[in-house]
Amino acid sequence: MKVVNSLKTAKLRDKGCRVVRRRGRVYVINKKNPRFKARQG
Repeated sequence: MKVVNSLKTAKLRDKGCRVVRRRGRVYVINKKNPRFKARQG
């Protein structure tokens, strides 16, 4: 999992990416291709 400043760029890398808020942190998750996971905050 990458920790990045901008999740918008991480989201645009693949079609299946979703931005999710959990426990005050923002995550990018991708069920089809889990290598695109990222976190912010």
